[in-house]
Amino acid sequence: MKNIYYHLLFCCLVTILCSCNPQKSTEQKTDNSFRLVSDSYKPKVFTNDNRLEKIKEIAPEIQQLIEEHARTRNIPGIAYGIVVDDELVIASATGLSDPEHELPATTKSSFRIASMTKSFTAMAIMKLRDEGKLSLIDPVAHYIKEMSGIEYLTGDAPIIDIENLLTMTAGFPEDNPWGDRQLNESDQMLIDLISGGVSFSNPSSYQYEYSNTGFALLGNIVSRVSGMPFQEYIREHILQPLGMNHSYWEYDSVPKDLPAIGYRWEDEQWKLEPMLHDGSYGAMGGLITSIEDFGKYVSFHLSAWPPRSGDDNGPVKRSTLREMHTPQFTRLSSDAADFNGNPCASTAGYGFGLRISEDCNGLKRVSHGGALPGFGSNYIFYPDYGVGIMAFGNLTYTTPLPTRKIEKLLFETINLNPRQLPASAILVERQEQVVQLIRNWDTGLEEKILAENFYLDKSRAHRIKEVQAVLNEAGNIQDIKEIEAINQLRGNFKLQTENGFVNIFFTLSPEKNPKVQQLDVSFQPNETR
Repeated sequence: MKNIYYHLLFCCLVTILCSCNPQKSTEQKTDNSFRLVSDSYKPKVFTNDNRLEKIKEIAPEIQQLIEEHARTRNIPGIAYGIVVDDELVIASATGLSDPEHELPATTKSSFRIASMTKSFTAMAIMKLRDEGKLSLIDPVAHYIKEMSGIEYLTGDAPIIDIENLLTMTAGFPEDNPWGDRQLNESDQMLIDLISGGVSFSNPSSYQYEYSNTGFALLGNIVSRVSGMPFQEYIREHILQPLGMNHSYWEYDSVPKDLPAIGYRWEDEQWKLEPMLHDGSYGAMGGLITSIEDFGKYVSFHLSAWPPRSGDDNGPVKRSTLREMHTPQFTRLSSDAADFNGNPCASTAGYGFGLRISEDCNGLKRVSHGGALPGFGSNYIFYPDYGVGIMAFGNLTYTTPLPTRKIEKLLFETINLNPRQLPASAILVERQEQVVQLIRNWDTGLEEKILAENFYLDKSRAHRIKEVQAVLNEAGNIQDIKEIEAINQLRGNFKLQTENGFVNIFFTLSPEKNPKVQQLDVSFQPNETR
């Protein structure tokens, strides 16, 4: 009886202690240390890769574009660069970083990059998530208790979580340019703002709307979870590991002669803008850096592509970067245009501190701009091409990058080509077998390569009749073209025939020994017929 009493007492104590502990993250990343990994996967690769040489050849044209852009927009100085993979292949500048002292802008000049800071804050959150110290689905009030007292717009609005802040879907109103002027405010001001009650423009998780305040709150969460100011956490865990040793949060820390001084253009002259100190809103736009330093950051993002095996030792994992590059609340722009001004619809969304878009030509862009009193900045990288472009300027709310003109040079003038996906061994094997199949319909081969659904979806007799009709119209087969892989288990190829081409598409089943579950065969006649 006494033993039973002590056993019950022990169980009660354990229950009480467990209930006192804060709830741990339910969305921690799985430990990938012990996994089976295929040795057959083939990542995308460049064929006849001469990107670096091609881009270096257009350096004079790019310099001319930047100089013209600075002149027509009255930008005192612009520093810019182009990254290919892990190399800053073009880096230059034009104009003045400090007109009053006639200091030229250089690739070492330190510009405040404004909202381009947001992806650093997002990366800090993701690093803490990967370490199991927070979850993206955690309510913000779990870390900032003042959020528990806010008044939601509707009764069915979900509780605001960390992912809402990352994706700009918390319901806060767009706060440019008000948020820009809060850069140097204290942490207490930010908390007082929340405590006093905030105004919402949308219910949470309903619609994207750009919010500097949301990212200020993310910075506050980084500080609370890490136990150090978010600026220090980002410096120690992101900037330093990337070798970005000349990036700063406070202008007073920048070495003499390196700070770019901000101006606005008014009354046909440059007027000095007040230099804002760093503060609680620095998480949304306070970082100061140079083209030489920022190029390392762009290279790191580019390193996430394509997915592959091998060393993965960055500040965050490659898969985490790709997660940041994934758009949320995607929107269609049906009236968009390509870099030639031709109609070209595009989709766009906000990832984690980054904007992502893809146009009708399949050109994917990951980007962000930055704008503060005295400064404007832009960067874009193209994951499929391993190329990134960036520019900083010292004029209020300027856009220092003539994006469309540079894209025209890259993708039309020098005609950069994206990575291509090699065909997996199983696709190549099945291609050869599919060709054999449609030529003779051998029952032994059918049993070996066709999935169980194949003749259930359409009878064998009908399939043979349809394919034979195509082959009869096409004529004798003269050549078998290489398969174009769509992914590891899907592809298409052509048979060149005397009368045109036979187009063949097939996709394989998810079995360990993948079999043909779908096969489409059609005829494409020669144009002269």
